[in-house]
Amino acid sequence: MPERWRTTGATAPGQRTVGEPGIARIAVDLLGGDQAPAVVVDGALRACRADPFLHLTLVGPAEAADAVVAALKPAERRRVTTEITPTATVPGAMRLVAEGRADAVVSAGDTRVAVVSAARELGRWPGVRRPALTAVLPTAAGRVILLDVGSAVDSDAETLAWHARLGAAYASVVHRIPAPRVGLLTIGTEPGKGDRLRRTLPALLYDLPLPGGARYAGLVEGGDVVLGRAADVVVTDGFTGNVLLKGLETAYALTGPPAPEKDLPPRAALLLGVSGTVVVCHGAAAGPDLAAGIALAADLHRRASVAVIADLLRAQRGIAND
Repeated sequence: MPERWRTTGATAPGQRTVGEPGIARIAVDLLGGDQAPAVVVDGALRACRADPFLHLTLVGPAEAADAVVAALKPAERRRVTTEITPTATVPGAMRLVAEGRADAVVSAGDTRVAVVSAARELGRWPGVRRPALTAVLPTAAGRVILLDVGSAVDSDAETLAWHARLGAAYASVVHRIPAPRVGLLTIGTEPGKGDRLRRTLPALLYDLPLPGGARYAGLVEGGDVVLGRAADVVVTDGFTGNVLLKGLETAYALTGPPAPEKDLPPRAALLLGVSGTVVVCHGAAAGPDLAAGIALAADLHRRASVAVIADLLRAQRGIAND
């Protein structure tokens, strides 16, 4: 699999943003999700109607794509194209980005397929063996960035160190957090808590140069994630991160989230470490969730966020290697 830093279709060197609102061409996997294609059709319609500068390429079987097109007004139909693919919709959507025919991919399908397809079709960044799904959670103090939430379920120390770099860069570029605090999720904040990996990793993270002026802030527990005061970025393996994410989402659905409804981040994750903008929504996502994921992908593209993150990491690693 090729490894490269710059995002396919990103802005040229020296140009860090795309004029907003700007056109955003999003490839949408019509077969992704537990209730696909109906829920994806709903999400695509919502997104298209909410953003007049959004162009969608619907990747999937003809009948599902036709359902979206038929529900649009004539003016809206000009912004929707179809890529008829009865199966293997995720690799097909990734290929559109690799070929420069789309700016980003949104899928609520199988996470493993999305990660493998993105790595194969788009390429990983140098040094990144395991890309990370990066989610933003509401907390009592604002928001916290959690990674990984399902990509690398059996991470080693090198993988989690890379996740610390990726999360720090994401916090700095996308959320404009100065000097992000990076914490490691474990079962207690006392030294020596956790499994063997989490007992040995702090020494590595303390000495690890992080982009964006970030610093390692120490161990954090699950409760610290909810409170949101101990760290801006929380690093963990994809297994634990996915369990935590789904548990919090269920709890928030029952009791209400620790933030006003208007301040809730989208229920979608950005795949960091590949040369393209790839947004993965939950398999149980509803229409509004898919629409929010599409909007997130469009916003990330318009701000060239993935390319800027790649440039920041490349520059930081270059300094660290001198």
